[in-house]
Parts: sequence; C-alpha cells; structure tokens
Amino acid sequence: MVFFPISEYQERLKQTKHRMATNGIDVLLVTDPANMNYLSGYDAWSFYVHQLLVIFIDEDQPYWIGRGQDASAAVHTSWLDREHIYPYADDYVQSTEKHPMEFVSDFIKSKNRDKHIIAAEFDAYYFTAKNFMKLYECLPNATFIDGTNLVNWVRIIKSENEIECIKIASKISEHAMQAAFDSIEVGVKQSDAVAAISHAQIRGTEDYGGDYPAIVPLLPTGEKTSACHLTWTDDMFNQGDPVIIELAGCYKRYHSPLARTVILGIPDDKSQYIADVVVEGINTTLDIIKPGMTCGEVELVWKKVIEKHGIIKDSRLGYSMGLNYPPDWGEHTASLRAGDDTVLQPNMTFHMIPGIWLDNMGIEISESFRVTETGCEVLADFPRELLVKPNIRLA
Repeated sequence: MVFFPISEYQERLKQTKHRMATNGIDVLLVTDPANMNYLSGYDAWSFYVHQLLVIFIDEDQPYWIGRGQDASAAVHTSWLDREHIYPYADDYVQSTEKHPMEFVSDFIKSKNRDKHIIAAEFDAYYFTAKNFMKLYECLPNATFIDGTNLVNWVRIIKSENEIECIKIASKISEHAMQAAFDSIEVGVKQSDAVAAISHAQIRGTEDYGGDYPAIVPLLPTGEKTSACHLTWTDDMFNQGDPVIIELAGCYKRYHSPLARTVILGIPDDKSQYIADVVVEGINTTLDIIKPGMTCGEVELVWKKVIEKHGIIKDSRLGYSMGLNYPPDWGEHTASLRAGDDTVLQPNMTFHMIPGIWLDNMGIEISESFRVTETGCEVLADFPRELLVKPNIRLA
C-alpha cells in the first residue's frame, strides 16, 4: 500500500547504503520520522513514542521497530515484509523500568551486530539523550558514530514522483493563502482566520486532499510581525494591522511553503518600501538561479540587492525542503546563506524566505522553487507583492 513504487524505495535504500559504506557504517539507526517514511513508506502519528528503522548494510530491507499497536500501520503503509516488522510490548512505553532502546539493543545482539560500527541520528528531534545512554550501556562492544543527516542528504534531490507531490502541495498552498487573504478582516478573530487556513490546507484541491503540515499556520500580527515564528491568538484584527502569513500545502507528507504579508488598510511608507525591496530581491535572485551555482552564491545576489537599499539581513535566505513531519518542513541540509558550498542540482527544492524583521515590524514574502536543468521553477502562483485589503486583484 506504499505510495511510490517499491523500486523507488529500493533505490533510496541503495543510495543510503552507499553513504553508509563511505563512512564505514555497518548499522544505521533511523529515528527521524521523515527519513523513516522516505526509506520505508511508514506513515503514522506515532513519533511521540520511540520508533526507528534499523538498516544493516548487507541486508535488502530495513527493520521497523516500534510500539506493538503501531505494527499494523507498518504493515499498511510500508513496503517491508512482516519478517522485517519488529514491535515491542506496551510495557516499554513511557516506563521507568524498561526502555525501547533496550529492545533495540537486544535485537542488534540477536543479529550479531553488537561489535560493529553503529550510527544514529544524534541530532534528530526524536533521538533523545536517554536513547543514546541506553544504547551505549547495552551495547558496550559497539562503536557509535554520528549519522545525523546521512539520509537527509540522500533526500535532497527529488525524484519525479516526489516533485509531483510537491507541485500538488503548491496548489494547496495557493488555496490556503487565498483563504487567509479572504478571512483576514478588521474585527475578525485571528483564530477564525487560521481556522479558514487550516480548512483549506486539509480540504486541498478539487482533485487532491491535503495532509497535515509539519508547521501550523504562523500569523504574527501588528507590532508582533517583528517576531516571525508567532502563531495566532483570539484577538481581533485592527485597522492598519500588518499580518504575516506563513503556511504550507502538504500532500503525502511533501510540503510547499508560502509566505505573504497583508496590510489592513493603506501601508505606511516604510512598510511599502521594505516590501518593494524584498520583491526586487526575490525577483533578481530567482532570475539568476541555475544548476552549478552554490547556495552561497545565490544568497550573495540577494544580499547585494538589499544592501544597495541600506538593508542588512543576517539570517539565511532559505533552505532545502520537502518531505517532513512536525515540527519542521525543512530538510536540515542545504541553506541559502554565505559559506554554504552546496552545489545546486536539478530537482532540489528550496523555500526562499527573504523576510526582513525590524524592532517593531516585519515583512515576509516567500517562494518555494525547484531547480531545473536550466534555471528554477517557482512552485506556487500567488501575487508576489505586499497585499493590501481591500485589493481588487484578489477580490
């Protein structure tokens, strides 16, 4: 019941094993839910308990290990046969007496791999300090090394099937952004606007339903637009409020983020000026992107545009994105920033989010794009400008 052809999962596993071999890794423990999905197809809201894939470099399938009541989800959503699904009993769950990594350690011992080089995703959200302590304690003869982002770097170049999912997600993000614009009005509660956004994200398009995004809609409002990662409140929108909307359409766990800024009324000169600079920077940067450039070279183009207008942006310009689970849709690999020498290749996908945040206000206008054979393709189609209510173009 996997979404992609099994041959695609097998190719992903092959590339992962190649990286394992290059780094001298015999066993890879994959706890990042996105990486688990990428290699096996497994898809369930079960990442609040310990779960992982165990990859042995000389075996044809990974092993899924997770809570017993989630084993059926592994059967339904992954390409793994039942001999590669190893559930642990429920008395391991949030117990002070037993830990799932003890179960994992016993499994590794049963496969005679307890004296090998084992890599784990040390910096993954769902790999805890206790996980490492238990593995280190239970496998004293193993050599542990850091396998953080090993699979993430395999993921950075998307297949055509993945690109299609991201393009569907971009259509959902268009619908969600339109719902945001339509619902943000003076006297409307912020929570009501986010309800409309969330409805559009899940409803999707006429042809495709949406998935839950890895990040909830972000909606800093008024002076709080200086803080880019705020969500919503139950306060009402006021005349003159700027509102930043950052959201993503999501399809089969693949994301296409999009951000815009709305002004409820006539924008002041400062807001309009910064928005114009941001749009100029986005347009200029998108025009020059092509395979062979480095991420740092892309950021430098943006930097030169805004600096001639007297604006400095210290944070990165964007990041690789696609398949993910909460709390982030970024892939944690390439960043559009100075010093990142990652070379752009076709079918890499990025979220370019050149926000400008000052002490008491901010402007965000972003685009997600795919690197093509000759340049780049912007994924969503939504007016790239400071949005004003009322706005005849979006009415």
